[in-house]
Amino acid sequence: MTGTIETRLAELGVTLADAPAPAANYVPTAQVGDIVYVSGQISQNESGLITGKVGADLTIEEGAAAARTCAISLLAQVKAACGGDLDRLVRVVKLTGFVNSTPDFADQPKVVNGCSDFLVKALGDAGRHTRSAVSAGALPLNVAVEIEGIFQIR
Repeated sequence: MTGTIETRLAELGVTLADAPAPAANYVPTAQVGDIVYVSGQISQNESGLITGKVGADLTIEEGAAAARTCAISLLAQVKAACGGDLDRLVRVVKLTGFVNSTPDFADQPKVVNGCSDFLVKALGDAGRHTRSAVSAGALPLNVAVEIEGIFQIR
C-alpha cells in the first residue's frame, strides 16, 4: 500500500529509488530520538551525476534542477531510515546546501530553492524548513550541488 507522501510524489511524477549507498566511510543516516540526520546527497539523476560549476557550466535554472534531485535522494534516505514508511516523516527541520559555483556567483539561494521548493510542493507545510545555502569552490566528483538534511520522524 502506497502512503500519502508517496502518493503525492507520484502525482508529481516522482518514484523514489532505493536510497543511494554511501560513497566513502560514513553512514547515510543517523537517528537520535525522533531526529534523522541525512548525509549530503549529491546531484544525480537516472543519467548519472549532474556536474559542473553554476555560473560557468550551468545556469541558475540548471543548478536548481540539480538541487531538486538532491531533494529526491534525501527523501529516499528518510524512507530507508523509516523502514520503508515515508509517512513516518513529520517535517523537514533544516537543509544545508552546497553549490559548486564560480567565485563571483552570488545566487546560491536560488539554486538551493530547487530542493526547498520541491520539498514544500511534495510535503506541504511539513516541507518548510530552516536552511543555509553556501558556495563551494569544488564538490566531490565535480557535482553541481550537495545537500544534507535534518528531519523529524515519528
